[in-house]
Amino acid sequence: MPTLLVLLGPTAVGKTALSLRMAERLAVPVVSADSRQMFRGMVIGTAAPAAEELARVSHYFIGTLAPDQYYSAARYEQDALALLGKLFEQYETIILTGVSMLYIDAVCRGIDDIPTVDGEIRKTLRHRLETEGLDSLRAELRQVDSEYYTLCDLNNARRIVHALEIYYTCGQPYSAFRTGKQARRPFRIVKVGLNRERSDLFDRINRRTTTMIKGGLIDEARRLSPYRYCNALNTVGYKEAFCYLDGTWTLGQALEKISRNTRIYAKKQMTWFRRDTSICWLDADTATPDSILPLLK
Repeated sequence: MPTLLVLLGPTAVGKTALSLRMAERLAVPVVSADSRQMFRGMVIGTAAPAAEELARVSHYFIGTLAPDQYYSAARYEQDALALLGKLFEQYETIILTGVSMLYIDAVCRGIDDIPTVDGEIRKTLRHRLETEGLDSLRAELRQVDSEYYTLCDLNNARRIVHALEIYYTCGQPYSAFRTGKQARRPFRIVKVGLNRERSDLFDRINRRTTTMIKGGLIDEARRLSPYRYCNALNTVGYKEAFCYLDGTWTLGQALEKISRNTRIYAKKQMTWFRRDTSICWLDADTATPDSILPLLK
């Protein structure tokens, strides 16, 4: 049976370097599971593979979408499964790697069949979020879908808005579509997680943030500013860069906020991943293709 090797772990842990070495060792392509690296022009702020890295190994789902293009985990599940079906005709093993937990779950477990949201409803609710604020939409969600209200992160505006989008699109609460059933896949899934001591990971995040700033993150954000209110740019790194460009923060403050918010995101990632008992965890400093190959047998 063909094998999907899922290389995961928190942001900045070292997945890209190891995925390249593993892909070269097996002579196979890499499929990205990063919901932001898919958008064109978002290179520095997403730590997307550099041009020379893309030249070393074939990659998929890197820079394929316009910043204002709508995309979802459900769409990714469909696109990724279709791609894998074609790739497995040529390769026995494919590498999937990235930081987007929902995208990884979409491929490995499947996600619930959520209806496509009406575009006008989406625009209306996002306008309401900007004009009325999150508290109003939060109260509305509690009224129309109390079950999901008790489960979701009430500080996550995107999730609250999405639940209301579903409700107003189809007239049923979002919770009615959440079954949690695991889909069957025509391939074997091997999950390998990279881990580091928290202090080491946080130090890498801080250093990477500095490298991004020196590497042109602010200029990249300036070029993307026409899309700043699109969902793709509602992302750590760009949000803080926009605050600097607006004159709200100094460059030092923006750098500090990016590092801090990335560390918070990394902790959320680890909380999510630790719930998955099928992951084989390796130390990022010592993990090599040789230590992973036995797991594929």
